[in-house]
Amino acid sequence: MTPVHFSFSSAFALGLMGLAFHRTHLLSALLCLEGMMLSLFIALALWTLQFESTMFSVAPMLLLAFSACEASAGLALLVATARTHGTDGLQNLNLLQC
Repeated sequence: MTPVHFSFSSAFALGLMGLAFHRTHLLSALLCLEGMMLSLFIALALWTLQFESTMFSVAPMLLLAFSACEASAGLALLVATARTHGTDGLQNLNLLQC
């Protein structure tokens, strides 16, 4: 495994561990998701450059577009949660209630 591949896989693993173990605020969960998506984007972009293929050159841009949509939806949920509950703490949220 090259150092570049190790750095991207460790960045993804750190984002996943942060998402799994550090669930105090919704904003920190969203930042972990963004870190995971950015590491996937860079890994996919380097993969297409490594194989010098024009067929897969659109895939990183599609991933980046879906990542931007995910970020906007997450921020909208963050604002709605902060307005209704007064905080973004995940312990205060009960998903079974309206």
